[in-house]
Amino acid sequence: QVQLVESGGGLVQPGGSLRLACVASARISSFYVVAWYRQAPGNARELVAGISSGGYKTYADSVKGRFTISGDNAQNTVYLQMNSLKPEDTAVYSCTGKIRGRNDVWGQGTQVTVSS
Repeated sequence: QVQLVESGGGLVQPGGSLRLACVASARISSFYVVAWYRQAPGNARELVAGISSGGYKTYADSVKGRFTISGDNAQNTVYLQMNSLKPEDTAVYSCTGKIRGRNDVWGQGTQVTVSS
């Protein structure tokens, strides 16, 4: 089964930027949707952004205009570019790939901390 690995998290000051990467062990186009979720302590997991195999994108209202999801099929990678970061963006960010008729595939997550 294809696996997903996230990278790019870290500590950044408010207003800064990070780019997260979700790398698949096989063709990332195997998934009809790849999505980024985040979960902060005490909070429920929430959808941040998603991209379909056809290129359709969706974003949570809280990140619209600041985050951009994109895919690079040649690199089997989906990126999440995060700009103008706020302390409330602090969370563990995970990517998931969805295959029809099968359980979703999840990465282990990468920590993003926004603090001065």
